[in-house]
Amino acid sequence: MPEPKHRIRALHTATTVTVYQAYSPEIGLPAARDGRFPAAWKRDRMTWIKPSFLWMMYRCGWARKEGQETVLAIEITREGFEWALENSCLSHYEHGLHPDRATWKRELKRSPARVQWDPERDLRLQPLPYRSLQLGLAGEAAARYADEWIVSVKDVTALAHTIHAHVRDGNLDAARQLLPAESAYPSGDTLLTHLAG
Repeated sequence: MPEPKHRIRALHTATTVTVYQAYSPEIGLPAARDGRFPAAWKRDRMTWIKPSFLWMMYRCGWARKEGQETVLAIEITREGFEWALENSCLSHYEHGLHPDRATWKRELKRSPARVQWDPERDLRLQPLPYRSLQLGLAGEAAARYADEWIVSVKDVTALAHTIHAHVRDGNLDAARQLLPAESAYPSGDTLLTHLAG
C-alpha cells in the first residue's frame, strides 16, 4: 500500500511522541543534561520540532552545520503534541482548504503553532514522494512545550554521526538498523483535517 502524502511518522508510545531539534552545544548540551532548555534558549522565537529523524538529519547536515552540532531527541507528551496540532495553521495558503487568503492570514496570525509538510528523506537525504511534518511553536505553544510537555531530552548526536558513517561507507542496512523505529502516528479522523493541504 503506498504511503499517503500527509501522514505523521514518529517514534511514539501510548503517552509520548519523540521529536527532534538541533542546536549549538551551548544550548543542546545543557538541555540534554538537565532535561529542560537553558536560560539561553529563546522563548520569544518560533521553535520548529520534527518527528522525522531523517528530516532532522537533512536539516542539520548530520549534525555538521554550524549552530546545529547537537541533535536532541525530545520526548514530549502526546497530549501536548496534539494540542499543538489542534491549535495550528498551515504555514502557507492552500486553495480548497482555506476559504480565501485573507481567512488563512487571520488564522495564521492567531495560531500559536504552524505546520509545514516537506518531502520526507531517505538515508541519502534524497526527497521521497510523501511528506514529513514540521511543527513550529510560538507564544503559548513554545511556552507549553518548554515548561509542560517535555518528558525527557536525549543527546543523539553520536547516533547521527554513526548512521552517517555507515551511509558514507555504503552500508545502508547497518544504517537502517540504527534508525529510530518511526511508525504512523494515530491521528484519527480529525486531527489533520485542517492541515492536510
